[in-house]
Amino acid sequence: PSSSTSPSLITMADANPMKEIRVEKLILNCCVGESGDRLTRAARVLEQLTGQEPVYSKARYTVRSFGIRRNEKISVHVSVRGDKALEILERGLKVKEYELKSRNFSNTGNFGFGIAEHIDLGIKYDPSTGIYGMDFFVVLGRRGFRIGRRKLLPAKVGVQHKITKEESIQWFQTKYDGIVVNEA
Repeated sequence: PSSSTSPSLITMADANPMKEIRVEKLILNCCVGESGDRLTRAARVLEQLTGQEPVYSKARYTVRSFGIRRNEKISVHVSVRGDKALEILERGLKVKEYELKSRNFSNTGNFGFGIAEHIDLGIKYDPSTGIYGMDFFVVLGRRGFRIGRRKLLPAKVGVQHKITKEESIQWFQTKYDGIVVNEA
């Protein structure tokens, strides 16, 4: 049986639905560098953006020049999944004008970027809150990645099934019509 389209036009994801790349989760991180009022205001910004309660992260060790002590709460982060993650990611990429550097992509196929001001995401400026920057980190995955994380009979994800840096860059360019800059 002959098909109407040539095999070269069919992409790998069309031929095999297991190869389709999707966003597993989006992690938003806002590192303030100090505990107290600024940190709670940053948590309020993240809650406003995602509708989820953020988690506080502690400093791993004391850095006197930064003025932080070990186990002091210095940042807040939240993990978002599903359609809400795609919607927030879209807003974040719009701020960056869909342009990322090649070093923003990791070898395991994930990518991240930062924005300087949260008000660029469409949140109204509140003088009592202030302005906070934040990091976006996107974890990409394929169907079948769960076998590496499950409790019962965990197995390794095969080399052919893992996402490479080139595949994630290609996914970003096709899904968001993004530009990846190779800086010197």
